This record gives sequence, structure tokens and C-alpha cells, in this order.
Amino acid sequence: MLHQVIDRRLSGKNKSIGNRERFLRRYRDQIRDAVRKAVGDRSIRDIEEGTDITLPKRDVSEPVFSHGSGGTRETVHPGNREYVRGDRIRRPEGGGGSGSGNGASNDGNSEDDFVFRITRDEFMNYFFDDLALPRLIRTQLLADAPEWKTRRAGFVSEGNPTSLHVVRSMRVALGRRIAMGSDARVELRRLEEHLKQLEKLDHTPAAEIMALKEEIELLRERLKRVPWLDPFDLRYRNRVREPLPTSKAAMFCLMDVSGSMDEARKDLAKRFFILLYLFLTRHYQQTDVIFIRHHTQAAEVSEDEFFHATESGGTVVSSALTLMHEIIRERYMGQEWNIYGAQASDGDNWQQDSSKCRELLDVKLLPLVRYFAYVQVADEDQNLWEEYTRVRDSNPHFAMQKICTPAQIFPVFRDLFKKSANAS
Repeated sequence: MLHQVIDRRLSGKNKSIGNRERFLRRYRDQIRDAVRKAVGDRSIRDIEEGTDITLPKRDVSEPVFSHGSGGTRETVHPGNREYVRGDRIRRPEGGGGSGSGNGASNDGNSEDDFVFRITRDEFMNYFFDDLALPRLIRTQLLADAPEWKTRRAGFVSEGNPTSLHVVRSMRVALGRRIAMGSDARVELRRLEEHLKQLEKLDHTPAAEIMALKEEIELLRERLKRVPWLDPFDLRYRNRVREPLPTSKAAMFCLMDVSGSMDEARKDLAKRFFILLYLFLTRHYQQTDVIFIRHHTQAAEVSEDEFFHATESGGTVVSSALTLMHEIIRERYMGQEWNIYGAQASDGDNWQQDSSKCRELLDVKLLPLVRYFAYVQVADEDQNLWEEYTRVRDSNPHFAMQKICTPAQIFPVFRDLFKKSANAS
């Protein structure tokens, strides 16, 4: 039994949801660029809010049809009291206008930009478009809320009319007609050949020929009664649902809060991690986020403490890497986990500890993680940057970038987490 659902919900005050969706699809690239430009000017608190998007009018202009110059045409001017048919009207001074319908101005800036507002969800969708966790692997089937995909599984004799497979149905019908009429056609050909032979003979009784013709006619009527297409012949595409393995990921966020990290550098690091946190919570449901702050000592903290706590001290970066390794060994060992790391620091560290950080990454952490990203919120090349450069050269799944201004946060974030060509 077929069911038809009619959506009679109101479309809102303006009733232009369909037009808005078509507009967003058509100018997707321009809107994405405008969103990226708006990121650098936004504060941490309103990074997830909607915003006004400005598009140059030349990018949203539509082709129009207009009358060319010359030719003969009739025009009705409302309120005309001076002219009658046949009068010749003097051409206005300065030519016939700009022809664009916008009204020319002396400064040449007659066209205003097109401004509209996108919602919070639309802003975030464009904000994280084409981003993904690198090298993420689906490793586990969820029992409580599995993900499903639909695949084709042959043909069935019952189904939705929209799934009717015409070619397969006609093939089954042809096979049925051949099977049902094969014996009758063989017998018909035999009788027709026998009739030809009897008609050649002069002494064949007329009654025998008449009986043979009647038998042939009965066989032909029998073949005609075989239907060309029977409901039994109909075949429908069959689709089945099967569970998909889902991905379980753990993201470690390591932030330096030592004394060398002033408020400006901490703000850059926090904004980077806020981007990362919003990206993970919006796109990956089965993801654990572990927050680690460190100065001379490292500690796992809550989300609120990670972004708002104010303690400070010296710098021992290796303490955060050591704590990360301990948490992995305790909670996230196993093939079902995709482990990631993101570290932000100004690069100021003890010389001996920087070499220890390189050894920890090379020997203990990088063999366990899918991807590790290091962000330095300072322009100077500190000893930690030099040690991490050696790590990057020998490990393709280790990336490092510098962020010196708020405007660089999104380009760096996009470069670190851009979706690869073979990403699922």
C-alpha cells in the first residue's frame, strides 16, 4: 500500500525557503570566501553566531533582455497630455541613459553591494566546509545507534512502482512466453508442414484437410492467449540496508600556559582550540576531546578550566606529551580508536626538554596517533620549533604551522585539517 505525505507546514513569514536554498547553492563559493574573511574579525564568544555576508553586485547580477537602439516601436506613456500619435519627440540632452537600469552617477560607484544574513548553522557549515580529520578510519559497528547505508541487492517480484526495472521485466516476460508457447509452436509448425503436403496430393479427403485446419487454428488461438506482459513478469530493484562501521576518535588538545605565553598569545591559542572543538562537536559524534594544560607540570582539565583558568609558571613541554601518552595507554589503546593530537605553544622551552619532546614524539606518540598538529603562536624560531622540524621531516602525519595574528587562524586551521582527495 502506497502512502503519500503532503507537507503543509508554513515556510515562515517570507515564504522563500526554496529560493534561499537555491541562492546559497548557486553562490556557494562566494559565500564561503566571505565567511573566511569574516573569521579574522570575530571574537571568541561570537565565532559561532550568524553574520552579515556582503557579495559584490557583479557576482549576483542576472542577465536581462532589453530593447536595442533603433527600429520602430510604440510606447504608451501614462499621463501624457502634450503629444499625440505622429508627433516627433526631441532626444534628451546627454544621450539615452546608461542602459543598465541602475542610474549612473558621477563617481562611477552606482552599484551597491548585495548584503544578506546567514544563520548560525549556515555560517558553521560554510566555516568548516571541506575539512576533515586526516586519515580517519571507520573501525567499529555501533550496537545502539548504527549508521546505515543502502545498497542494491538484485531484483524482487514486488516493490514500489518507482523501482520497476523495465528491461529485466521484459526479459522475464520474453522467457515466460517462450516457455509457455514452445510446445504449441513446435506442434503448429508440424501441422502446417503436414497440411502443405496434403494439399499437394489430389486424392486427399476434404474432411481431413478441414479437420487439420481447425486444429491449426486452435493452436494459433492458444498462442494468442499467452499474454505479452503478465504481473508475474514484473521485477523491481531491491535495496537492503546494512550497518556501516563508524569511527571512534580521541583528540588531545595540549596548550602551553607558561609565563612566556602572554594574553595575546593565549588568545590566539584559545581561538585555535575553539575552532577545533566546534569542528569536532559538529562533525564527529563519537569523539572524545581531552584537554591538557601545562607549564612546568601538566594536568588534564575540563573544558571550562582549559579556556578560562589563569594559572601560570615555567615551561616544561614534555610534561604534556608524557601525560598524553599515559592517558592513551590507560583509556585509548586498541584498534578501534583514531587518536589525534593538537598542541599550541610559543615554542619557548628548555633546550634539554625540547630534545626530550622530539624523542617522545618519535618513539612513543607518533606510532600511536593518526595525526599530530603543532601550532606555534609566535614568529620567532625557538628551540622547540627546530626540534619539531626534525620530527616533521621524518613523519608525514606530523604537521606544524605558525600563527602570529588572528587573521591567520582560519587559513592555518584549514591547511592543517583540509580534506584529502581520498577521504571518506
